[in-house]
Amino acid sequence: MAESLRGKVALVTGASSGIGEATARALAAEGVRLALVARSKEKLEALAAELGDALAVAADVAEPGQLEAAVRRSLEHFGRIDVLLPNAGLYIPGDVWEGNPDEWDYLLRVNVNAVFRLVNLVLPHMMARGSGDILVTSSISGHQAIQWEPVYSASKHAIQSFVHGVRRQVRGHGIRVGAIAPGIVLNNIWKVHDEEAIGRQVAAKAGIRSEDVAEAVVWMLSRPPHVTIRDLVILPQGQDI
Repeated sequence: MAESLRGKVALVTGASSGIGEATARALAAEGVRLALVARSKEKLEALAAELGDALAVAADVAEPGQLEAAVRRSLEHFGRIDVLLPNAGLYIPGDVWEGNPDEWDYLLRVNVNAVFRLVNLVLPHMMARGSGDILVTSSISGHQAIQWEPVYSASKHAIQSFVHGVRRQVRGHGIRVGAIAPGIVLNNIWKVHDEEAIGRQVAAKAGIRSEDVAEAVVWMLSRPPHVTIRDLVILPQGQDI
């Protein structure tokens, strides 16, 4: 039986586009109150106004001070965080010998360090209340090393290890920790923007929509309290990897 999410407070990073925006919309439809975090202030404020009970917090998650301020403002506004969705991420493919290590450093700050810091900031509040959900956006690349994106794959392998370790640490505190690992999602990361192009690739089973991932996130979060979904891998039917 599904657990109602109505009235819960969720903090979503990377909320201005792609999976983050789709997840925010899906959660709002379930009556969830939202703290929306991303760099794009205008997009965030427009989304928050559209969704209603939502707070827009413009922040670069790669900057520790901005991340701390975002969590602090969310807690001051709502009084609690029931659901943490560290979703912000960067994608850099390519051969290592042609890569830019400075770009890799920033990717690791967003994909890895920001997740570690967010969990560190939010967990004490969840532990004090004896409940909470942490659901991190991972990737199929976190389950195997993919040769055309080794740096990105490494970042998602780090996330998988972190999620599983933290889950074991907090299992006695009423907190669930899991990861959702999509394959090809047809959004800005894959440079697919218009609905016509998305529709063609969906019809060819070559990709999934951000909304498909958001629907899975809602399903994971709405499981009864005694059920933990440790990992969910969601792929387009045509992606055999």
